[in-house]
Amino acid sequence: MKNQAYRMAMLFDFYGDVLTDRQKEFYDLYYNEDLSLGEIAENYNITRQGVRDVIVRAEAILTDLEDKTGLIKRFHTMTEQLRQVRDDAQRLADLSARRDDEEMEVLSLRIRDAADTLLKE
Repeated sequence: MKNQAYRMAMLFDFYGDVLTDRQKEFYDLYYNEDLSLGEIAENYNITRQGVRDVIVRAEAILTDLEDKTGLIKRFHTMTEQLRQVRDDAQRLADLSARRDDEEMEVLSLRIRDAADTLLKE
């Protein structure tokens, strides 16, 4: 359940601007404010099924956009690569403090390659 909530929040953060105002409102109330379908329906004087239809449609739009663009997937990939760059940079700094050696060259090349990969994405 927690993974689903995280996924829905990520979808909304990346693609929420394409939704209608009503879809944004209901989606936000349901996923971010944790209101039930019944509570939203009561607040907007519509049926619970009407609220559900709006949210399901919004989910479909957001999921379709991610399937087509893969922005969230690329975001996670880049985050992992940035962590690797950070770790390698720390290791390189530690090695440089000690002395110049072949391992430092290899780490430098790995950092460069990771940066090139990020620039291409």
